[in-house]
Amino acid sequence: MPRRLLQLFAGCTILGIGVTMLLAPSLGSDGFSSLVNGISLATGMPFVVANLLVSIGFLAIAMVGGLKPGIGTLVQVLVVGGTVSLLLPVIQEPDEMWARLLVLVLAFPVLATGIALYLGSHLGAGPAEAAALAWDPPVPFAWSYSVVQGGGALVGWQLGAAIGPGTLAVIFLLGPVVALAGKLLRLDIHQEQD
Repeated sequence: MPRRLLQLFAGCTILGIGVTMLLAPSLGSDGFSSLVNGISLATGMPFVVANLLVSIGFLAIAMVGGLKPGIGTLVQVLVVGGTVSLLLPVIQEPDEMWARLLVLVLAFPVLATGIALYLGSHLGAGPAEAAALAWDPPVPFAWSYSVVQGGGALVGWQLGAAIGPGTLAVIFLLGPVVALAGKLLRLDIHQEQD
């Protein structure tokens, strides 16, 4: 258990660094964040309240699919949020477009490694990953994650959230890259279901 807890915290910290790298170039965020931002913009509710409501909704979807939250669910939300809150104010948006694109590209292996590590601890999945994993099988995580991110981005965009090339990259690439990272790190990213 201590090794799994260490893996959980390390994975969530790395994921937080990756999320910061995704946000810093201002080229679009992930679908989950786009959905939260869209709801916040459309309703006037604080981002933190919208985030809580969307998280509960995604976890409810996961539970319908037979996946229960665990300690990792809470740790993921707190550690990733805390890491991003600490790093984002100190990381400058690159001035040149090539540098912004480079940061975006480099964010993907960092994001994928963090997600694979924390899921591989088998202590519970965060809201977006849980909603995707609850339907694997029959839909492989690489694709169910794309559906979750794409659906979130589409609804968020309809509600007024900004999307960009980073959002599209998350939708189409992050799920397969996480699955690949899990294989390369020899981690089973699937969670136990009822």
